[in-house]
Amino acid sequence: MGKRASMEDFYDVKMSKIGGKRVCLFGIFDGHGGSRAAEFLKEHLFENLMRHPQFMTDTKLAISETYKKTDADFLDAERNTCRDDGSTASTAVLVGNHLYVANVGDSRTVKSEAGKAIPLSEDHKPNRTDERKRIESAGGVVMWAGTWRVGGVLAMSRAFGDRLLKQFVVAEPEIQEQEIDDKFEFLVIASDGLWDVVPNEDAVSIARTEEEPEAAARKLTETAFTRGSADNITCIVVRFHHEKEDCSSSLKAGD
Repeated sequence: MGKRASMEDFYDVKMSKIGGKRVCLFGIFDGHGGSRAAEFLKEHLFENLMRHPQFMTDTKLAISETYKKTDADFLDAERNTCRDDGSTASTAVLVGNHLYVANVGDSRTVKSEAGKAIPLSEDHKPNRTDERKRIESAGGVVMWAGTWRVGGVLAMSRAFGDRLLKQFVVAEPEIQEQEIDDKFEFLVIASDGLWDVVPNEDAVSIARTEEEPEAAARKLTETAFTRGSADNITCIVVRFHHEKEDCSSSLKAGD
């Protein structure tokens, strides 16, 4: 929970074999305005994705379509409520040796490659040039209210939920894909409670001091808390053991 009065972050980790290929899915969901959207993603996003008929043959298409459909499903499920929850999603999907990182919002995925921190997602902030143009083209406005916000309200330009801003705040993911090679050491996937106070390079340096991913994830969340993060803090570390052709993960949610 960090210094927040409530916990609105959720995470999901799933590992399976489909058609003889190992499939690993890792996700961080950072809720705002309530926890319902983030919890909905934890319960449904990966299940929907693995059921997509083209998940194994066109994974990128399956991710894009599943993100948008899950957003529509959440809005439909909440249509008779007075709530207007929203959530980010930063996910890493490993199919065999191929990695897909999909992002909506300002949670983030960073990889360590031979000790170097390389971001695999770009935060969706309203003042990002392309995001501002998209929002304004749709009739929206980006305003400064302590930070840049859509309509003076939301400090991110893409999210699940957020019904009242849905015309401008889309759940279309940006997806990066790459093959896993021997230089690929580990992933750090985290909510902005970590990234607000721990730069990418620091996150990789801190995680590299621990052999076990659980210990690395715990150390990262504790560092964010110690550095004064005012938000919920959730982190997943995924370490790759190339000699075993396997991946292992662990996490520490909150402090």
